[in-house]
Amino acid sequence: MIYLIKQSGKRCGIMKRNAFNELVKWKESERRKPLVLKGARQVGKTWLMREFGKECYEHCAYYNFDEEEQLKSIFEVKNPHRIIELLSMLIGEKIQPAKTLIILDEIQESPDALNSLKYFKEKASEYHIIAAGSLLGTLLAEPKSYPVGMVNLLDIYPLTFDEFLQATDEALYSYYASIQKEQKIEEIFHNRLLDAYNSYLIIGGMPECVSSWIEQKDPGRISQIQRELIEIYENDFSKHNGKINSGRILMVFRSIVSQLAKSNEKFMYGAVRSGGRARDFEEAIEWLVSAGIINRVYNVSKPEHPLAAFDKMDQFKLFLFDTGLLKHMSGIDNSAILLKSDYQFKGPLTENYLLQQLRGQFDVEPRYYSTKNSEIDFILQEGMEIIPVEAKAGENKSAASFKKYISEHDPNFAMRYSKRGYRKDGKITNIPLYLAGRTRELL
Repeated sequence: MIYLIKQSGKRCGIMKRNAFNELVKWKESERRKPLVLKGARQVGKTWLMREFGKECYEHCAYYNFDEEEQLKSIFEVKNPHRIIELLSMLIGEKIQPAKTLIILDEIQESPDALNSLKYFKEKASEYHIIAAGSLLGTLLAEPKSYPVGMVNLLDIYPLTFDEFLQATDEALYSYYASIQKEQKIEEIFHNRLLDAYNSYLIIGGMPECVSSWIEQKDPGRISQIQRELIEIYENDFSKHNGKINSGRILMVFRSIVSQLAKSNEKFMYGAVRSGGRARDFEEAIEWLVSAGIINRVYNVSKPEHPLAAFDKMDQFKLFLFDTGLLKHMSGIDNSAILLKSDYQFKGPLTENYLLQQLRGQFDVEPRYYSTKNSEIDFILQEGMEIIPVEAKAGENKSAASFKKYISEHDPNFAMRYSKRGYRKDGKITNIPLYLAGRTRELL
């Protein structure tokens, strides 16, 4: 597919995806390089690129390598200016530096196109180029598969709770966005935000699910979309052309629910297959992480700065990249969430949600801290501060391990996420689960 979108001097606006702001910063940066969007299939990369082009450029030239096989031949040329000439001919209009956004979608289908980005960085940096593709993260993880240092990278995730809220209830979102540090949240708004949080657990952040809910409000349709998305991912496993056994990728993916349901959530190779060992499944795990489908959180031997220095590489948890899909895979009935009843998978689902909101907020990815006697759900690093995090699925605030950690390590910040209100309990700040996406600014 190839087409040109014309705009009549439309100014940049703020969209309902937080990543849009990052795209605006990229456009305005003097050190801009060709940009590559990474993320799982169906998280909205194509939509985001098109909307960014329409909102922020006079013209947007869109090229899809999956739908237009002959596009690949253009990028056999090494001269970026000649490539621009040929791309201009395809759309029938001159591509202009800074005025035309060039979108290269499904770029993984053309290694030459991916490699050409370095020529644009070196010899034609005046052109604004953005690229994305399915399972592109797995390709970028391979040595010498793309021009390292010659491109900017941006991870795209499913909608976070705040993006979901803005899309589904703008009035409630306005109140949510106005909440200040240590502000008392009125009960009527607290309850409405908790209801929205419960809906998010069911619907999740996949754009097609959110769009369907806005238009139809049909939970049956949401389940159908989630089932179809899972089938798409599982089909991707079988189609990939790498050296990794696709059956093992599928086994790891399907084990996520049972792994998280264990009392000790540490990933166990033997739980994937009896007698399974690291050498059997570690490459499959790396593939799923690179594809953006699972999130890996390492245990640390010490909750100290810098966290990465204390990673236990053989001890980690795996979470799914979207909480709505995890809820669907676990088979939780909607009534269990909406009627606020207890169910077996409540804790892991809450942790998965919390991680999904925390990822990307901090420069250092979250860890967890587990010893023989206790476990802290997540550990965050902000500057030199090490912040323990407790995730509670309900209003219960009892957490012996959390209190013991605080008494032993005396952190400056300690955060408990639950369905309780926003308040301070001694050294612990209780943050409602729906405010997890604003953690960094509320510190």
